[in-house]
Amino acid sequence: MSFDPTPVVLEGHVVRLEPLDVSHAEELLRAIEIASDWQWMPRPAPADLASMTRWVELARTSATDGSSIPFAIIDRATNVACGSTRYLDIRRDDLGLEIGWTWVGRAWQRTAVNTECKRMLLGHAFDTLGAQRVQLKTDSRNERSQRAIERVGGVREGVLRRHMLRPDNSWRDSVLYSIVQEEWPEVRARLDEMLERRSAGTTHAEGS
Repeated sequence: MSFDPTPVVLEGHVVRLEPLDVSHAEELLRAIEIASDWQWMPRPAPADLASMTRWVELARTSATDGSSIPFAIIDRATNVACGSTRYLDIRRDDLGLEIGWTWVGRAWQRTAVNTECKRMLLGHAFDTLGAQRVQLKTDSRNERSQRAIERVGGVREGVLRRHMLRPDNSWRDSVLYSIVQEEWPEVRARLDEMLERRSAGTTHAEGS
């Protein structure tokens, strides 16, 4: 089986992941209540529909060579786009990819949304596509995200110093994590347990 990620719709209990499209732009703009909802993204928060549409178009353009696959996160209860995520740095010869550019609006933070997104994206990568490695990166200042990745079993590999410029022109150090195929069953079990606790009404803080 060849490792060839392509656009796909992934259905969960809480959210649906579908290929990002300009038709999602208006709902995505409404999902950003304040700029801090976009705090850890590598680009400034879109301030209006035109800039959000451009951001979506850029995401779609970056996918034309198959190196990334952007998704809209759809809240199944309302059928509204509440955020976005993507596969990127897809390395077909090496059976690996990255999950990143993930954000959700404030109303969906600290809910099951992010956990279920990670469960579906990791499950599709490992169980369906046959990935051997999935990596995740986060801003060194985003301690909440680091805790969330570590809680499910992501292995911290190190820090990429002065990895990229932030929108405010300060330098970002990025913390790099990975999950490899042999670790996936344990990570999958942890994610499933977290989602079960959520569905049972147990309070649980998660990263975004």
